[in-house]
Amino acid sequence: MTDRTKGILAMIAVCVIWGTSPIFYHLLRHVPPAEVLAHRTLWSLLLFGLVMVLQGQFAGISLALRPPHLARVIVAAVMISINWGLFIWSVQNGHVVESSLGYYMFPLVAVAGGVVIFHEQLGPAGQLAVALATAAVVVLTWGLGATPWISLILAFTFGLYGLVKKALPLGPVQSVTAEVAILAPLAIGWLAAVHLGLLPHRTRPGAFWSDLPTTVLLILSGPITAIPLMLFARAARSVDMATVGLIGYLNPTLQFLCAVVLFGEAFTRWHGIAFAMIWTALAIYTLSAYAATPRRA
Repeated sequence: MTDRTKGILAMIAVCVIWGTSPIFYHLLRHVPPAEVLAHRTLWSLLLFGLVMVLQGQFAGISLALRPPHLARVIVAAVMISINWGLFIWSVQNGHVVESSLGYYMFPLVAVAGGVVIFHEQLGPAGQLAVALATAAVVVLTWGLGATPWISLILAFTFGLYGLVKKALPLGPVQSVTAEVAILAPLAIGWLAAVHLGLLPHRTRPGAFWSDLPTTVLLILSGPITAIPLMLFARAARSVDMATVGLIGYLNPTLQFLCAVVLFGEAFTRWHGIAFAMIWTALAIYTLSAYAATPRRA
């Protein structure tokens, strides 16, 4: 098996985990999203830290937490925290169709961001794709009578996260470990407030240790977060980014199927029109990028 084949299999595994993660977070719908997010942060930090120690790279975290990298790492941490938290909320509140649309939109948001921030060149196919995606949002807003805020926030936070990471001269595991390390004190503070009954709006105790299934699921939120990120780093090293991007659409596709087939969420005519426009935009951009990228053996 070639290194490229291993990378492709790793990317498929990433997308299967991410794409079916709504099932996992749906099982935790009785736990408030902020509490799930706090556990996700802490348990993933534990796993990332263990990997860094085993790789002998733990000292590299301190490098990421000092200038000149610290400000960008903080921005990345805030963006990924908003993204994770909103995704969990959308699953628990029956908005997985909207979240899947956001992750379909993300690559095109990243392309537009690259043009604006890094002054990258965007060819005719890219311009058409971005225009189609923008039109899809307008159509959906007009048809539903409301702006698809969940989709837009997920797309823009993940897009900005990717752009910030692109500017960081750090290894992928090193940088994401630093990000969750920054978020960890907030997560610990929130869980302490929950379990000590310091939040006036909370009428029930913290979910951890409340029952065995819930406790196990909260612990597993760490591996569910960390493992695909490490597999993604593995895939990115041996597979061209056009192929990574093409396989990456498996993630929102599986999310969409979870929403409609498993959770029975509404999929209106306006959703159908908007999704068709987004799928067309992605096909145009991805095929153009794939054609322009040399294949590796």
